[in-house]
Amino acid sequence: MANLLFSGWDSLFRTFVVGIVAYGALIFLLRISGKRTLSKMNAFDFIVTIALGSTLATVMLNKQIALAEGSLAFALLIGLQFVVTWTSVRIRWVKKLVTGEPSMLLYRGELLPEALRLTRVTEEEIRAAVRSAGISDLAEVEAVVLETEGSLSVIQRNGNTESTSLAGVDMPN
Repeated sequence: MANLLFSGWDSLFRTFVVGIVAYGALIFLLRISGKRTLSKMNAFDFIVTIALGSTLATVMLNKQIALAEGSLAFALLIGLQFVVTWTSVRIRWVKKLVTGEPSMLLYRGELLPEALRLTRVTEEEIRAAVRSAGISDLAEVEAVVLETEGSLSVIQRNGNTESTSLAGVDMPN
């Protein structure tokens, strides 16, 4: 029972020191990897973030994992993320594979029920996003787009027949 509550000062000291150094190493590596690593998260970014957190916890608490091994794991995860994001900026199919495509949920004031169903977004969520954009009538909305990181973008009608910000979003038939 005593080991369950307190296993010794050495263990606490190791967790304290390794935690501080591993945390510092993680912050250093994230800073040198660029702002993209800390941007709004899509599914890929979320996975990397979870993996980094899991690695940090493992390095801090598992006595069999050396700090150097944990730092290498941080560098490997961040390096892989850098390579994938660098490639996705240059190769369209990689970007599509990693981040997906934005989805049109409302077009020219009309909800798109099939798109809502496929993306699991409710009509209430669309109306809330429109209200948050300061628009009171769906008829005043050119489009609502579910972005690849999960946010809803609301584009107000402006009289133009073309919305250049909708390039790359599948338009309804």
